[in-house]
Amino acid sequence: MKLTLYYAPTTCALVPYVALTEAGADFDVQNINTRAGQNRTPEFLALNPKHKVPVLLIDGEPLTENVAIQIWIARQFPGARLLPAQPGAEIKAISLMAWCASGIHPHLTPNARPQNYCDLPGSAESVKRVANKLLFEDFAIADRLLAGREWFFDHFTAVDAYFFWCFRRAMSFKLDVSAFSNCAAHFERMKLRPSVQKVLAHDKQVQDAFARAA
Repeated sequence: MKLTLYYAPTTCALVPYVALTEAGADFDVQNINTRAGQNRTPEFLALNPKHKVPVLLIDGEPLTENVAIQIWIARQFPGARLLPAQPGAEIKAISLMAWCASGIHPHLTPNARPQNYCDLPGSAESVKRVANKLLFEDFAIADRLLAGREWFFDHFTAVDAYFFWCFRRAMSFKLDVSAFSNCAAHFERMKLRPSVQKVLAHDKQVQDAFARAA
């Protein structure tokens, strides 16, 4: 089986990179420079007309959307225990990943591209303020879920990888997340995992390479 992950620095493509690494999968990485518009080339749009990463190419067939990708990896590599084994817990884990994708992630994006949400002159800070109020409500929920726990479930799962990216992205915007101590502790635990260290090193390497090429 041939696997290729289409990846862009700082994006949620980090999540399947961690999952594939945790699973011990043999995969290639195709780095995409979204700032240079490589996600809008005809070649990339043929893989994903939504012009987004991640894309996981599986024997030449593209799979998009993080929740679907994580479920595919978990089912393909069951020994990695990327989802809980008990059916009820598995469904809850999928629900939490969907929340990361459709709830938390959209509340992060206005910090990077407020113009996508309101094009009125001078509206950027207002857009960010409203989005971050909703984002902090999300983090408060996650903080309660993580109270007294190392992971969202009894062991590391793909949910932890997804939430790690969400919290890291918030920190990259210099947001004050100090009120969410359980989320912060989870973040620090995640940074100790070899899979996370591997992707963070790759992320920096690619960002540096793109910067030199600019």
